[in-house]
Amino acid sequence: MTDQQQIETLRKELRQHNHNYYVLDTPTVSDYEFDLLLKKLQELEQKHPEFHDPTSPTLRVGGAVTKNFETVVHDHRMYSLDNSYSKEDLEDWEKRIARVLGDAEVTFTCELKYDGASISLTYENGQLARAVTRGDGTQGDNVTTNIKTIKSVPLQLKGDYPPKFDIRGEIVLPFEGFALMNKERIANGEEPYMNPRNTASGSLKLQDSALVAQRPLDCLLYGIVGEKTGIESQWQMLEKARDWGFKVPTVAKLCKTVEEVLEFVEYWDLHRHDLPYETDGVVIKVNNLQQQDELGFTSKSPRWAMAYKFKAEQVSTVLNEITYQVGRTGAITPVANLQPVLLAGTTVKRASLHNADQIAKLDIREKDTVFVEKGGEIIPKIIKVDLGKRPAGSVPTNYIDHCPECGTPLTRTEGDAKHYCTNYYGCPPQITGRIQHYISRKAMDIEGMGSETVELLFKEGLITNYADLYTLTKEQVMPLERMAEKSAENLVKGVAASVQIPFERVLFALGIRFVGETVAKKLARAYKNIDMLMNASEEELVAVDEIGERIARSVVEFFRNQTNVETVERLKEYGVQFSLSEAQLENQTDTLKGLTVVVSGVFETVGRSELKKLIEDNGGKVGASISSKTAYLVAGDKMGPSKRSKAEGLGVPIISEQEFLGLLQ
Repeated sequence: MTDQQQIETLRKELRQHNHNYYVLDTPTVSDYEFDLLLKKLQELEQKHPEFHDPTSPTLRVGGAVTKNFETVVHDHRMYSLDNSYSKEDLEDWEKRIARVLGDAEVTFTCELKYDGASISLTYENGQLARAVTRGDGTQGDNVTTNIKTIKSVPLQLKGDYPPKFDIRGEIVLPFEGFALMNKERIANGEEPYMNPRNTASGSLKLQDSALVAQRPLDCLLYGIVGEKTGIESQWQMLEKARDWGFKVPTVAKLCKTVEEVLEFVEYWDLHRHDLPYETDGVVIKVNNLQQQDELGFTSKSPRWAMAYKFKAEQVSTVLNEITYQVGRTGAITPVANLQPVLLAGTTVKRASLHNADQIAKLDIREKDTVFVEKGGEIIPKIIKVDLGKRPAGSVPTNYIDHCPECGTPLTRTEGDAKHYCTNYYGCPPQITGRIQHYISRKAMDIEGMGSETVELLFKEGLITNYADLYTLTKEQVMPLERMAEKSAENLVKGVAASVQIPFERVLFALGIRFVGETVAKKLARAYKNIDMLMNASEEELVAVDEIGERIARSVVEFFRNQTNVETVERLKEYGVQFSLSEAQLENQTDTLKGLTVVVSGVFETVGRSELKKLIEDNGGKVGASISSKTAYLVAGDKMGPSKRSKAEGLGVPIISEQEFLGLLQ
């Protein structure tokens, strides 16, 4: 046997041993035998660098150092999940599904919701091409070098895998490994880690991959996205992923009814503590992928999936003091400052009290003993007061009537739960809050600058609004606290680079009240440039898809203010993008303006997502379900009979894929 043949044989053998041990949990050789085979392969690879293979088992040990993690845009967006906490929530979800799918038979897959760090792995021709963190769902950090050290992540697939696809999952730290890591840290005189989830998440951003390799991380996978995968259901997806070499939990169930789903939830709510990983609920998905396509997405989450959260852990502690925070819009948020208490693996010191109504409803007072839980096991909130422990002489909480930062009298409009400080241009937290929003990752994504730096620049009088950022020089920034020459240089470069950010994100960055990411995209698409938007009336804005009176009024008020207009004009001078690019404008028309089009079935010429993009690019609105306002139903193969009959009953024209494409000609 030649050295090359030996190398290939050893790689194949070691890959199988890795799979047996880390994925199937059924090792067939001892650790000693495995190490001998690995050492032999390392020696042969060193002798023959010409036979280098990026998927070789010898590369699992790490060693590469990443100073800066590259930001990568996801090919397919990573959505978050809607949460449910009761049978009623699930039944309401099932009714919403039925409204779209009609009387079609629907089955559900139930999987445990593992609490780790979300990851998206891209495979090309069966090899791991890249691994990207969830980030903001649209883009994340390239952590491929670190992920390659996790033994349960296959570097080379086997079987009938598609040429290219993404697979999503969670990077988790098993309880046993977490305990061993902490035992070692305590022995070394170091502080133990607080919980497995945060430790797993932090591990992905370690610069030295050799350190990542030392951590007993695991990767549990649950979802494949891509074109022409040949997969027709979520259940089939789980089976296929296992066949290709992925570690897919076998704790899953195919259910026909909500009652069966709840049985699964109740069982695992009791038995989850027997599992080797942290779990915080069950994810329920519509099983049929074509039905998933029919249901589509909201701006934040898929309509075909729901997370059922297990009952949150509760603890009691003392509320020491109520303080008040001022947000960038002037909204006042009362905060409970608590006696520190351990809750669901983290130390909780503060909890939001939301608004004056919530304080009055629970009669929350300083020095009360309160019960705290983490909503969805993430955000701490006060559930109730232990009145039996209320101290003598306790007095009700009087909600503040003046801004705690600038002293301006607070206002509260009818129907709004929040109090507001109206000193929009003079209240320091509002000024810095708007700038912090402007530089944030989902907005202008200015590297080299964080919230503390903004506070410092404002305090030193170098900036009073986000347009001032573009006047900063290295010489001005360098004298600031904790600011060296290189970091000052990076800050100025980061600001300069932000002029390449596209119009829809700039619009979001301006911080117009009620204009989130999705609304900003719709307004950018509808008006094409800032000047058209600035001159739009409330009536014109309301005519835009999903723009209501509240948003329209807020946009008009924002551009009615001369200070805002002057700021926008300054940003224009600095080169910030205030119109859609030529590439974005290409092929955009008003052919379908004012029309709602529903897409249903499987298509041949273009995919469903491309059809929906064509509708939006030509001024139309993509409808989720058929109503009297639907202009067309574009019918593909395997469209549900209920949709056809509903369209016929309402007199909605049913057209083919080719007829629709003909409309756009």
